[in-house]
Amino acid sequence: MNPLKYRTQELVIVCSFLFLPVLLLVTFSYYPALMLVYYSMTNWNGLSANYNFVGIGNYVEVFTNPELFSVLRNNMYYFIGGLLQTAFALYFAVLLNSKLRGRNLFRIILFLPYILHSVAIAIMFQSVYHTTQGSLNLFLETIGLTGWQQSWLGNETIVDYALAFVSMWKFLGLSMVIFLGALQSISDDLYEAATIDGANAMQSFKHITLPSIRSVLELLLILTLSGALQAFEIPYVMTLGANDTQTFVMETIEVAFKFNQSGLASAMAVVLLLFVLAFIMIQRKFITKGE
Repeated sequence: MNPLKYRTQELVIVCSFLFLPVLLLVTFSYYPALMLVYYSMTNWNGLSANYNFVGIGNYVEVFTNPELFSVLRNNMYYFIGGLLQTAFALYFAVLLNSKLRGRNLFRIILFLPYILHSVAIAIMFQSVYHTTQGSLNLFLETIGLTGWQQSWLGNETIVDYALAFVSMWKFLGLSMVIFLGALQSISDDLYEAATIDGANAMQSFKHITLPSIRSVLELLLILTLSGALQAFEIPYVMTLGANDTQTFVMETIEVAFKFNQSGLASAMAVVLLLFVLAFIMIQRKFITKGE
């Protein structure tokens, strides 16, 4: 068989398999993203067929209007909670990767919250945080810590911490499973060699475990930031943005569908995307060093 003809046939087969996935990707990802950028430079109200071009006016509005941009500070609570979640997930993954009795049961228990729908979790924690009948305040009363009882969703000082904890509790299991997969790919021979050389558990963790799961840590950092910026279901269902719990996505949706400013909302969505891309670039520059 002619080699050139064989390569041509191979190319046709590969392109045939890739055609439908690429078509779907372009149709439902790239094209909407390009249209989002276009809408962000118009004053479209989301309903009419008129698209008046306003240039970067919407972006100027995003960065100069404190009511739009200042809500990002609420997203910081979710980012900090995500970092704590990653640390706890790594701890539980290391613990449950050992020969612990009942480890599979504990893995299921920790992963179960991730399977539950976010709306169901939000409704459940509304009952937990209820001021008078909530299980958290009743538990504090039972153990004699009545001074710690709070209006967990009504106190502006602590409500963001309470909401961030719910998000952290939900996604802890997913991060743990990702870490478990990375830990199980590390050869036991490395730990045995380290033990023979006199290394203790902490030294093995520092010099074997952490370098081996570095790429997973980098991935979870990206997921933590993107998840923090996209926080929506839990604060929306639990508070509807009351008590200064509005997040950037909630503000974007409100601008688009309550005030019918889809052009401005599109600009906010593009800004959100740029924040994530900027974080990835900073991480590659200073953390992964371009690897």
